Amino acid sequence: MKFLDFKEPLNFMRFKSPAIIFSLLLVVGALFSIFTKGINFGLDFTGGIVVEAGFEQQADLPKIRTALAADGFPDAVVQYFGTSTEVMIRIAPRDDVDQAVVGEQIIASIQKVEEGEVTKRRVEVVGAAIGDELKDDGMLALLASFIGIMMYVAFRFEWRYSVGSVVALIHDVIITVGMFSITGMEFDLTVLAALLALVGYSINDTIVVFDRIREMFRKLREATVEETVNEAITSTLSRTTITSGTTALSLVALFYLGGPLLHGFAAALLFGIAIGTYSSIYVASSVAVLLGACREDLLPEVIEKEGENTPSL
Repeated sequence: MKFLDFKEPLNFMRFKSPAIIFSLLLVVGALFSIFTKGINFGLDFTGGIVVEAGFEQQADLPKIRTALAADGFPDAVVQYFGTSTEVMIRIAPRDDVDQAVVGEQIIASIQKVEEGEVTKRRVEVVGAAIGDELKDDGMLALLASFIGIMMYVAFRFEWRYSVGSVVALIHDVIITVGMFSITGMEFDLTVLAALLALVGYSINDTIVVFDRIREMFRKLREATVEETVNEAITSTLSRTTITSGTTALSLVALFYLGGPLLHGFAAALLFGIAIGTYSSIYVASSVAVLLGACREDLLPEVIEKEGENTPSL
């Protein structure tokens, strides 16, 4: 028996107008928070002090984080650098403090919880200009992905579907970034990578739905556009639920077992997949329908042949 095998198609398009209004409210709320509260950018974007340390044996990252927090460095980002005996520590910029002094303080804090000798490899200050460059590159990457996706969908389907898919992607990204703004979670490079992954995941769901809509236009010759879209979405609901569910399970494991450095990445994808699944069903398809998508747009050659085969009176 097929999972979520409905005898009758669900009437998703009945709620297209409320769904669009709900999505607009979410986007407006997210933008309001972004522009008023701002985003808690991580050290990747704000810059800071970087300390590299060498260990005689495998470093215990949780112990190092605890020791640094106790000595006045609660914001320290601690991660392996190359091997498990090399560690990189990043902290926020400290005004009027010599970077060499900060480096010595960090090494002294780590030495308290490590049995072997800890060696200071490098201490340097990463300026905010590098972070600004990363922000610009990230925005350009998102913009390039939107343009490429719009061109692809317009070529494979039709411009109304192209607009619908890109509107859904922008909707997903803005609301996900808004979630980070509202909660105050740190926004670093891993979160930016998650946003780019979310764009790919969401457009894949949307393309599956659009492809099924075209298939249903061939199959359901007498059905209206909304009836065809409802049939297409219902037929993909099983696949969407299983795919999103299994992906969410792996992300939950990553969130709880992947360590603090991956919390933002996993949280962004978990939230984004939920929003992306919703937008693939309601936003992308609803926008295409509201723009006047019809059977003739996707199957012009079939309509032309049907017209040729219709006997003239």
